Amino acid sequence: MEVIDFIASYGPWAWIIGGIVLLAIELVVPGGIFVWLGAAAVVTGVLTLFIPMGWPIQWVIYGVLAILSLVGWLRVSRRNRGEESDRPFLNQRAARFIGQTVALSEPIKDGYGRVVLGDTTWRVTGPDMAVGTRVKIIGHEAAVLKVEAVD
Repeated sequence: MEVIDFIASYGPWAWIIGGIVLLAIELVVPGGIFVWLGAAAVVTGVLTLFIPMGWPIQWVIYGVLAILSLVGWLRVSRRNRGEESDRPFLNQRAARFIGQTVALSEPIKDGYGRVVLGDTTWRVTGPDMAVGTRVKIIGHEAAVLKVEAVD
């Protein structure tokens, strides 16, 4: 009941201050939820500054605004997740080399060797082969490229 008494005694300013507190919480606890709850509280406070109304109506307005803003944010954020990236292998360096053919810079002995791709030397795995053998990259496991000999 103290929250209701606080809102009743301070009116619109209680909503505005509460909204600012929720917006500040978003800085500490990221996730996007508190932004919309805080915005709904601030809008409710601004509305009650200009249109006097009882606290039950204020709570209904706050609830409706909070739900609408959260649902709208979820719809927009989910729609943007499916967009294709202009750099699909940005954080998948090994995956971008699959299908390339290169020469071994170190022989594959006991299942492991090395190749040079760009300015990086990569560890490879596959059947034993000599230096200079042309291999095709067929996959990767973490940062180790899987290769097979090219005929």
